[in-house]
Amino acid sequence: MSKLNNGEPSLHNIDDYNGKESKEKRNTVRLVIILCLVVAAFVVYFKSTSVPTDYVGTPEKPGINTTKN
Repeated sequence: MSKLNNGEPSLHNIDDYNGKESKEKRNTVRLVIILCLVVAAFVVYFKSTSVPTDYVGTPEKPGINTTKN
């Protein structure tokens, strides 16, 4: 079985195994997650506040009249 693992570290040799990650890696992951949440918040805000354009027609042929009488 040792021939199959030539050059590959075992799980116990990896720094991030069993919660032994470095403080720098932990902070980087937190920063990426926070950045993704902020970008998602901007997308949701702009999507919810945008006014849809439901106009059907052209200036020559106005199409549907949406004004109330």
